[in-house]
This record gives sequence, C-alpha cells and structure tokens, in this order.
Amino acid sequence: MSWDFFVPVCVGDLVKTGGTNQYVVQDVVSPKQLPSLINRFKAALRSQGPLCILEHFDTGYSVLQHCKSVDLGVKEDTLELLIQVVSGLSASLPALLLSTSFSAQDRKEQLNAVKMGVFLLCKLTENLESDSTRQSIVTAPSKGGKKVKAPGEGRLQWDSERETVLLALTQLFQLDIRSLWSLSLVEEEFISCVTCCCYKLLENPTISHVKSKPSRDAIIHLLGVLIKKYNHLLGASVKVIQLLQHFEQLGSVCAQAVSVWSTEYGVKAVVGEVIREIGQKSREELAREGSGVKAFSSFLSELSTIVPDVMIPNVSVLITHLEGESPSMRVAVCEVLGEILVRVLSGDGLDESGKADRDRFMDTIQEHLHDTNSHVRARVLQVYARVVNSKALPLCRYSEVMGLAVGRLMDKSINVVKSAIQLLAAFIAHNPYSCKLSSADLKTPLEKEAAKLREMTEKLEGQAPVAVIRASELWAAMEPELLVTARAVLEPSSERDEEDREEEVQEDQDDRATALQIAQFLRVNKYRNAVRLCVRAHSLFPESPMFSSLAHVTPETVMDTLALLFKGPDMDTSELTQSLPPTPQKEGAQEGEREGVEGELKKQEMLVQYLRDTESFSLQVEKAIAVINTMLYWKTTSVVQEAVEFCVTVCEFSVANSLTGVRKMLPLVWSTDAAIKDAVVQAYRRLYLNPQGDTPRAKAQTLVDSLSELMVDAPLGTVQCLEEIVQEFFSGGSVLQSSVVQVLWERFTGKREASGLHRRAAVLLLGMAARAEKEVVLSNLDTLCSVALGEKVTEDFLLARDAVITISSITDHVRQSKGAPFRLPQEHQLFSCLTQAVAEGVVMTDPHWQSFMEQAVRLLYFLAESPDQLCSRLLQRSARLLLDQIAEGGETNKDVGQLQGGSQDSQEDQGEQVSCVSLAQLLSLSGSVAFWQVSHLERSVSAELRRRRGEREEREEREEKEEKGPSSKTKQAANESAVEEELGLMGASAEDTEAELIRKICETELLAEEGLLCVFLPLLVKVCSFPGRYSHPQLTTAACLALSQYMMISPSVCEEHVRLLFTVLERSSLPVVRANAIIALGDLTVRFPNILEPWTQNLYARLSDENSSVRQTAVTVLTQLVLKDVLKVKGQVSEVAALLLDRETHIASLALNFFNELASKDNAIYNLLPDIISRLSDPERGMNETDFHTIMKQLFSYITKERQTESLVEKLCQRFRTAKTERQWCDLAVSLSLLSMCERGLKRLQECWECYSDKLTEPGVYQPLLSITAKLRRGAKPLLRAQVEEFEKRLTAVHTRGLENVESPEMEESRREGSENTTSRTPLPTRGRGRAKRGQPKPSVSSRHDDSDFVTPKPSRKSSRKAVITFSSDEEEEEEDAVMTESETPKVTTPIGRASRRARLRH
Repeated sequence: MSWDFFVPVCVGDLVKTGGTNQYVVQDVVSPKQLPSLINRFKAALRSQGPLCILEHFDTGYSVLQHCKSVDLGVKEDTLELLIQVVSGLSASLPALLLSTSFSAQDRKEQLNAVKMGVFLLCKLTENLESDSTRQSIVTAPSKGGKKVKAPGEGRLQWDSERETVLLALTQLFQLDIRSLWSLSLVEEEFISCVTCCCYKLLENPTISHVKSKPSRDAIIHLLGVLIKKYNHLLGASVKVIQLLQHFEQLGSVCAQAVSVWSTEYGVKAVVGEVIREIGQKSREELAREGSGVKAFSSFLSELSTIVPDVMIPNVSVLITHLEGESPSMRVAVCEVLGEILVRVLSGDGLDESGKADRDRFMDTIQEHLHDTNSHVRARVLQVYARVVNSKALPLCRYSEVMGLAVGRLMDKSINVVKSAIQLLAAFIAHNPYSCKLSSADLKTPLEKEAAKLREMTEKLEGQAPVAVIRASELWAAMEPELLVTARAVLEPSSERDEEDREEEVQEDQDDRATALQIAQFLRVNKYRNAVRLCVRAHSLFPESPMFSSLAHVTPETVMDTLALLFKGPDMDTSELTQSLPPTPQKEGAQEGEREGVEGELKKQEMLVQYLRDTESFSLQVEKAIAVINTMLYWKTTSVVQEAVEFCVTVCEFSVANSLTGVRKMLPLVWSTDAAIKDAVVQAYRRLYLNPQGDTPRAKAQTLVDSLSELMVDAPLGTVQCLEEIVQEFFSGGSVLQSSVVQVLWERFTGKREASGLHRRAAVLLLGMAARAEKEVVLSNLDTLCSVALGEKVTEDFLLARDAVITISSITDHVRQSKGAPFRLPQEHQLFSCLTQAVAEGVVMTDPHWQSFMEQAVRLLYFLAESPDQLCSRLLQRSARLLLDQIAEGGETNKDVGQLQGGSQDSQEDQGEQVSCVSLAQLLSLSGSVAFWQVSHLERSVSAELRRRRGEREEREEREEKEEKGPSSKTKQAANESAVEEELGLMGASAEDTEAELIRKICETELLAEEGLLCVFLPLLVKVCSFPGRYSHPQLTTAACLALSQYMMISPSVCEEHVRLLFTVLERSSLPVVRANAIIALGDLTVRFPNILEPWTQNLYARLSDENSSVRQTAVTVLTQLVLKDVLKVKGQVSEVAALLLDRETHIASLALNFFNELASKDNAIYNLLPDIISRLSDPERGMNETDFHTIMKQLFSYITKERQTESLVEKLCQRFRTAKTERQWCDLAVSLSLLSMCERGLKRLQECWECYSDKLTEPGVYQPLLSITAKLRRGAKPLLRAQVEEFEKRLTAVHTRGLENVESPEMEESRREGSENTTSRTPLPTRGRGRAKRGQPKPSVSSRHDDSDFVTPKPSRKSSRKAVITFSSDEEEEEEDAVMTESETPKVTTPIGRASRRARLRH
C-alpha cells in the first residue's frame, strides 16, 4: 500500500487532490447506485474482514455526501457495516499488536483501516444525530395539541443504536493503538474526529433525561479514555466550558462527566482546568444574559456534591466571583463551600490547617446572609440548613448564626423568610444542648452551678501557687549552659569581675543557707555566681555532706553538687535528704492533689459554659417564636405552612411559649385555603393524636393529657377550633376511640385523680366526641347529671357549665339533624337538676353562676319539650327565693342591730348590697329567658311548622296520586309547570303566614300582662334610667344587658327604649356597660335596621372612647356591620381611620383589617376618601400632620385603578376652594402626592390649575406637588417628560414670583389673540393654546364624569357670597332628617367649612 489516509478537517476535502501518497476519493456514486455497492460492501466484509474498508471507503463516503437524500434503510445498513468494521478491528488488533512479525506494511494497512472506519462511523453518527434532533423538534406537540407522527420511523431505532456505536468506539480506543503511529504520536485530527462526535451527541436536548442514561454514560467513558490515553485534557476542559455557555441543560451532565474523569480515570487535573476556566471569566461577561452563568452555577453546585474534596485546591479561584454581579455565581460558590464544609471539613479530627479553612469558609458564607440579592440570601440560608442538618456547624458558631437567622425573619423577601424558618427549625431539631429548651427551666440550675464555680475558684485562689515545671525539667534545660559556665569559671586564666561581691559568704550563714543561695542563683540564671559560690562553700564547710563531693574541684564534681542542690537526691531515705534545702521537686509534692482540684474546676467551668450556651440558645429560639407566630396569618400560603411546621418543631422540644403558637394556629382549621387547613390538621395530629405508648391504654392516657393541657385556660375560640380536629379524630374510626372515651369518663367522674381544670377539659372533650358519635353522651346522661349537676353543683358552677355545653352537643341545633326534633320530656332528671341549680344560684354570689345560667337556659330551649313553661316556673321560683332572702336578711339585720345597738342604716345598706347582687342575677336570668324565647320561636317553632307543613303536603300529594290512579299521568305531565308555579306560590304564601304568626306572637303575647316576662321590664327600665340611685356595677351591667335582650322581642319595644340605651352608651361611667351596649346595639341594628339607622353617628362616636376595651369593641362591631352591608358607609368612617394610629396595637390592627376588607368592595374606599380627608384635616379635630400623613399613606395604597386616581385628583383639587386654613391646603396637597399619578392624572391636575394655583406660595402646598413631577419624570416617555417639566416650571414660577406676576403676561397674550370663547379649564402647557380668562365662568369638570360625587361651584371675584359645595353624604342625611321627627332624630353636623379663602392671598 503506497498511500496514507489523513483525517480531513472538512468532509469535502477528501475529493480534492491531496499531497504525495495521500488518499483521495475516486468516485462519489449517485444515491441510486448505493444499494448495490452496499451489498458488495457486506460481501467483502464477510470474506475479507474489517480491512475491506480500504477498498469500500468510497461507498461509505458516498452515503455521507448524499446523507440528506438517501433512504433511511441505506443509512442504517451503512451504520451497521461500519460498526462491524470497528468492532472487527477491535477484535483483531490485540493479537497483531503483540505479534513480533508485524511488518510496517501491515501496520500501515491496519492504521488506515482504523482511521477510515472511525472517520466514517463518527461522521455518519453526527448526521444521524442531527436528523434525530431535527425530527424531534418537528414532531414536538404544541400547547394543548397531540404529538404528530412524522414520516420516517427511525428515531427510536437510532436511540437504541447510539449506544452500540459508542461502545464499539470505546472498545477500540481502550486498546493501545498508539503503537500504530510513528513514535506513538496520534494525530490530533483523528482524536478531534471522535471527540467532536461525542460532543455533538451531548448537545442532544434529551441527553440529561433518565432514558438517555446509557448513552450519556457511554459518551462520558469514551471521552475519559481519550483524555487519559490520548492527551485530550486541555481540549476537554475548553469544550466543557463551551458546552456550558451554549447549553444550560448540560450543567449536571458536565459535572457528572468531570467527576468520572477525575475519579475513575484518575485525571484530577481536569477539575482544576475547568474551574480555572470558570474562575477566569470576567464579572462583566457573567453579568450578561446568555453567558451560560446558569449552567456554570448548576455545574459547580452539582460537582461539589460529587467530588467536594477535589475542589478544595481550586476554591480560591472561585472566591473572586463572590464579588461579581451575577447572583447565580454567588449562589454556586456558596453552595460549593457548603458542600465542602459538610463532606470534607467536618468532624473533630481536623488538623489546624483544616480548621483554619473551615473557619474561613464559614466567614465567607456568613457574609452573604446580607447579600443584596434576595435569591442569594435565601440559598445561603438553605446552605446553612444543610450544614446544621449534617451536624457540621461548630458549636462556637451556633449563637451567632442563630441570631443572624432570626434577623432574616424580617426580610422583605418571602423566600428568604421561608428559608430562615427552615434554618431555625433545623437548629432546634439538631441542637446539641437539650431535648427541652426552656430558658425559665435553665435559669435555676445555671445560677446554682455558677455559684458553685465561684466558690471553687475562691477556694483555689486561697491556696499557694503550684509550680508548673518540675525541677528535673528545669535542670535538663539549664544543664548545657551551666556546664559551659562551670568550665569557664574553673579555668586558671579566669578573671574575677565585679560580681564577686555577690559570692561572698556571710559569717553567720551556715551550709544550708549557702545551699539555698546557690539554688536561688540557678533559678534566676546567675550560673557564674552559683559556680563560684559552690566552690567557695567547700572551703568554708568542708565537713558538710552537701559539698563533700568537691574534694576534687572539676567541672563534673561541680555539676553533680549543683544538681544535688537544685533537684534533690533520688532517694528520700538518706540523712542527706533531711539536711538539703527545699527544691522545686519538693515544692510540687502536693501537685497531684492540686491537679485533681483543677480538673474539677475545669469540669465545672465547662458545665457552666454549657448551661450559659443552652440558655442563650433558648432565648434566641423564644425570640424567633415571637416573630414566627405573627406569620401564621400571612397571606402567603407557603410561609404559613413553614410557620406551622416550625411551631410543631418547637412544641416537640418543649420550648417556652411554644404552646402559644400551637394555639394561635388553631383557628386556621377554618381557612379557605385547603393547603393551610391540611397543614394545621396534620400538625395537631402529629402533636396530639398520634401518642406514644406501649399499650392502647397508655396511648389513650397520653392523648388525653396532651389535649387537656391544650384546653386548660384556653379561650372559647380555641376550644371551638379544637372541636373540629377532635371531631375528625372520632369520625376517623381510630382504634383508640374507646380507650380515649373510657379515660375521659374516668377523669370526669373522679375515678382517676385529676384537678378541677382537667375534669372540665375531660367533659368538654366528651362533648366534642359526641358531635361525631351521639351515644357517647346520650348513653351516660344520668352520669353527667349526677356528677356535675347533682347536690354539689353549687360548689363548682364551671364544671356544671362545661357539662351543660357537653350535653348541648347532642341537640339538633348543634348537630343540625333533619327529621322530627329530638327533645326530652319536662319531667326528665336533667331539667329538674338544671332549674334547681339555676334558682339556687340566683341568691348566691358565685361569680361563675352567670355563665352557667346562660348555658343552662340555652339548653332548656334546645332540648326540653315546652321550654317556655319550664322557664316560666324557673323565673317564679327564682323570684320567690330572692324575696325570701331579702325578708330573711331584713329580719336578721334588725335582730343584730337591736342586740348590738348599732346603726340601723348601716344594716339596711348591707342588706341592700346583698340584694343588689341577687337582683342583678335575677334580671340577667329574665333577659336570657326573653332572648332565648324569641330565638326558640323564630328557629325551633318556625322550623317545626315548616317541617309539619312539608310532611302534610307530601301526604296530601301522595293521597291525591293514589286517588287519581295511573290514568291521569298524561294530564299531570301536561300541567306540570303550572302546578309547580302554583305550589311555589302556595309555599311562599305559607312561609309568609308562618313568619307573620311568629311576629304577632312576639309583638303581642310575649310581653302581655298575663305573661311573666312583662313583670321585669319596668324594673329594668327603672334601673337603667336612674344610675345614680342604682349604682351597683353588677346590677347596672345586668340591667342594661337584659334591657337590650328585651328589645330584641319586637320593633315596638326596641323603638320605645332605644333612646334610653343610647343614653346609657354615652353617659355610663362603666366601660363594661358601654362595651355591652355597643354589642347589643349592633345586634339590634341587624334585627331592626330602620329603627337604629338614625343613631349610626352615635355608634361611630364610641370609636373615640377613652377606654381601650370600648374602642376595641366598637371597631369590631362596626366592622361586622359595614362589611355585611347592614350599615351604609359614610364619612364617619374617618373615625375608624383615626384608629390606625391608636396607642393600642391590637386596636390599630383591627382598624387596618377593616380597611383591608373594605377595599375588597368595589370603589368603597375611593368613594369615601374625600370625606375622610376633609374630616381628618378639620382644624377642630386637631390631628397633627405626621399622623394625618401616615393614615393617608395607608388609605391611598388601596387606590390602584387609573380612573380612580384621575377622578380623585379632580375631587381633591376642588376641595382647595372650600379649605379654610393653610393646614387644610397642605393636607390636600400631601394627599395628591400620595396618589400613583399617571399621564391622565397629570392632565386633570393641570385642568384644575385655578383651584390651587393661588395656594402655591405656601411651601406645604408647593413641595408635595413638586414631588408629583419628580415621580412622573421617572421612566416617562419624551412627550410626557416635556409636559412634566413645563408643569414643574410653572409651579416653581408661581411659588417664587406669585400668581399675579406669572399670569398677567399670558392674559394679555390671550387678549391679543382674541380668543373670546376660551374654555374654563386650564389647558395643557403646550404652545398655540391660550389660557382661560379669570373672569369668565367655568363649567364644572366633574359634570363630564358620572362617578363624581361633587358639584364644582362657579367662582366669581365680584360675588361676596361664600361658595357652597353639596356632598352626597350630606344630601342623604338631609333626606333622612326630613322623614324623622325632631325628637327622635340625632343631629348631624358637617365639620367641613365651605368658605373660600382664595382672595386672602391676593391682598
């Protein structure tokens, strides 16, 4: 073979004349000839093997050239042949490469065959991949459409063949085919041909799908072989970056590829190369869209989860992107650091370098908790949550990170808040401190242990200091230098210096004192002095055993003597020991004992620090709870769900105040959002309805204990919400139902010891269970009566009340059952117990009798047959007992006064005081009976009449059908519609008759003279009319409440006493009486709206009550009346607006909720705003500017429609004419500036120029209007910007020079132009249009709009009369005044002045 095959850069290059011995394609056949040539190719492959490619290369090349026009079958056959060629080469080459007789000619043939086969296979693969991708795009279904099947069924076959091609290529390149090339240098074009094919396959949009995993893995492994064996490292790194830049979906694929190359193929450098390329990307480039930043981010995040340890050396390259503008890159880098912290830099086995890296990475992540981008902040919090869940956060950082997470709860981004809640929940769930986090419980042990620590510290400080270093260690340290000094001193040439004076031994010193002096010299490093004194001491004390070894003075003997003096002897038994001076070794004899004490001290310090950290952590958790509890009622569902989950977590860890959040989220069971309701139900099921225990009995006991704790001291609303969850538990058929009911009955009856609170909780839980299963209570009714309503009922009215509530759960009113009503006979034990308990309680002073009585009367009317008779006898019995008590009290006081000679007046006063409480209770009983009698008539009696009428009609219809028989069916069908209409009219007429009957009974019979209720009404009126005489608070409260209940009976009673009730409302000194009166008047407004409507302003007046509870009640009642369309909204709503700044936060929140709900009604706030502004800015009200601006800012936030804004601009501008003071001008200008002004609003502002132009000299008017132009200029189009600038110049000119100086030249110009018919409105500030003359009348602007409520006056300078504006609200009030009489109608005064102050500024 004389030619060589070179892999071309372009496929078409092979048909061109090449260089010397270069292969050139001779014949490119037509598509028609290809089938026959492919058959020859097949035959040659069978006979010659894979080397047949040398002769049939042109056939494969022709298929490539005509790939777009040839049939799919031809391409499939060619692909199969090429796969067989490459596979055949892979099978034959190993033996040839190992053969010693492998000639150069054979090597060239094999090399050309490899090149040709691989080249054709890769190029054909690329073409088929392009065809497959193009086909998938063409056949992709449109939105809402079905997938269209295109011609050509080869796509699925190609998906299966792709993997076969890749496996064949991988098998070939795993061989050491480099020996086929000269010097084993594989040409780059050949490797590029294969790699380009691989990268082409990676560009497939579906390559990241699960179904493409085999192909994806095959591509990655083939590229791994090329990188490891064929020097493709640099090319792969560059290509990965290019793929990420252009294909965002390849982030995870490229991460998987790089991780495989670095781990399975050992090419760790590829990670560094790719990360270095990403790190070198400029910040400006990454900030642009389409730069692949999303793919880079996902690549880094995914790679860090697979090979975090390999990325550590390259982190420094990525850190620079934390300062860039791309949020995605900042997120990716933080996630990389987080994965490294979790997977690598965690645990206690880190060295100093690892700890330093960990702290540095923690600091870096922590900085971005305050990132400017909310997405980054949220993701960083998620990174921290992963670190905490993995227990990789150092204990020393818990407090700091916890504080930052609590701070993020105030973030403006919802995602950040959710992530912060998740992080806090992770902190609590994985906290290293305690399973119960309560700062209150930790306070006592902390103080105890801290006191113990102080005691131990003081005790240790009183002892002598301990030598830290042993004498032997000191001697070993000083011995080399001391030896050198000894030798120098003992040399004969050594000269004495001035220090010799220090070595003189005093005459009175003995050998022991000299030894101590030598040891002291050694301790202070005066070695020369110590040696000289030691030598001299031998001459002075030759008999001393301490210096006896110095008979021959040599450096060695001197060192031995010094060692003996400094360290002491090895044995303590010799006589020498007793004569030696104390040494450091002896001073440390008690060191073991001291070490033990220090160890205990260290343990105590660690314990105290642990308790302090635990307390600090608990305090931060409690702070977070307070914030997150407020999020339970946010409008964002996901935040509420996270808050609910957090409340459950903190409750499981017994954190202080955790039960507050659990109770607060309970009303969410009524949420209209199914996700929120389900979250709350699941939370309570997790906390209370899935108890832990070994037996069903133990589980039931735990469940009852948990629910009882939740119900103790819970308000009524909480109990009602809990009913929904408990009812669901008993309706679900749980295996614990019977056990739970048994435990509840045992606790209620006292068989199991329990407190009064837990007994009440048990009976209430039984009532909740009875809602799902009636027999729970009905079968044990006698038990309830005997235990709670028996002889000891007067000892615990609260237990009796809760028992009555439980019995009420079996009534039809609660269960809303259909059919015949369920009632018990009057002779039943229950009713005798109830009436006796209520009657006896009237003459008692138990504070809980009132609530028991109300529930008892309610139950009588719900459950008893003929309850009116029962209650009549109850009233008679109670009144008789009260009279008997008064009589007995008078006789007793008289006897005592005669015996003691005391003052009779004081005794009478005492008797009256006792009777006042009893009288108050009797009046309360009469009011309750009156109220429930009316309710009984309108609900029970009316429902029973309807039921009986329905049964009667059904019976008559059935009898009529039976009489007519089947022969009349045709006629009946023909007249069906007429009969239905007749029946409908008859039904409506019957209902009206029944309603009229009920009304007649209420009007005439309930308060008839022979009735018992009428006896109490004059007494009620007298007590309410003379508060000075009847000043007892309880009596006054009961009388006013009972009177309002009597007024519910009929319109005549209401109309007769409504003035008295409003007098009590305004003049009573008791806040509770005023609050009760507001609630009662709200109910009366719903029942008799026409009677109460003239008194509306008196209700609104209570919004300014001095007592906060009265204001709260007033705003709550008025909110319900307004939102239910019972009250017509008028300008008095300004009183509610004033409550937005109430000093009590809960009242301000109620006012805010009022306007939030009112905003949902069409145009409600829009219609009210002008009147609210006028009333709040009235000088007589005296509201300061800051409060006014705050209120208006909130109210104007509800104005979102452009048309509303435009109309409000006109209305507010017209108000300038009637404003009397500069303060009102400023308030109107500020209100205008709060509107979201648009182009139409600016136009209307210009048209109303004359309304406010003469007020512009006031800075308070000029500055807000100027701010409008500043807001309009932002992002305005050129035409609008020009109009805004000209309007701004006009405002500034009038403000600085005055209106007269600015307008006069324009007026002269308009006269010269002769514009006689100028319009009355101010034109747009454009050239060629004249201004309106001031003297001419101007038509009302508001007349052109139907939604305007105001009539603009016609200003005239010559007129001395004041301008008058008529308001819609005033007109309505005047009409009402005309209808009602003078004595009944409250007076309405309008606080808005009507006089114009336009001329004052001119003069």
